[in-house]
Amino acid sequence: MREQLLIEYDKIDKQNILDEDVRRLLAAARGRLADSYSPYSKFRVAAALLLDSGEIISGANQENAAFPSCLCAEQVAFAAAASQAPGQKILKTLISTSSLEHEPAAPCGNCRQVIAEFENRQDSSIVILLEGKDFIYQFDSIKSLLPLGFAGGHFMHP
Repeated sequence: MREQLLIEYDKIDKQNILDEDVRRLLAAARGRLADSYSPYSKFRVAAALLLDSGEIISGANQENAAFPSCLCAEQVAFAAAASQAPGQKILKTLISTSSLEHEPAAPCGNCRQVIAEFENRQDSSIVILLEGKDFIYQFDSIKSLLPLGFAGGHFMHP
């Protein structure tokens, strides 16, 4: 029997952002791009997280000449949240890049797994926002971007 997975998302016009939290996250992520250390790829990435306290924590990618040692912006931001605000839930994350000519850049597979682990840990979804040139793509959960992800011995079901 063949089945299908459907990915649903909202497309928010950047000229008409109504949600104040999304505006704050966008400003925080765009402001953090300058902190990217990306001398090899020249691809700056920043992530901003909204915590349930209203606080925003952000991070930028940090490259290394030994590429497996690089840290993605999402990993930097999520680790900072766990360290600086333990016990607080992450409600939303917005990911921005220095290259917005086209569609947004989505989190890599490792980052998708990191976000999935946080969703499992806090037992609630994290809204994922990806900044593109004209639109922000909003996903209700990492499960939309990582269907059937790994969750400690079993698959996460979307």
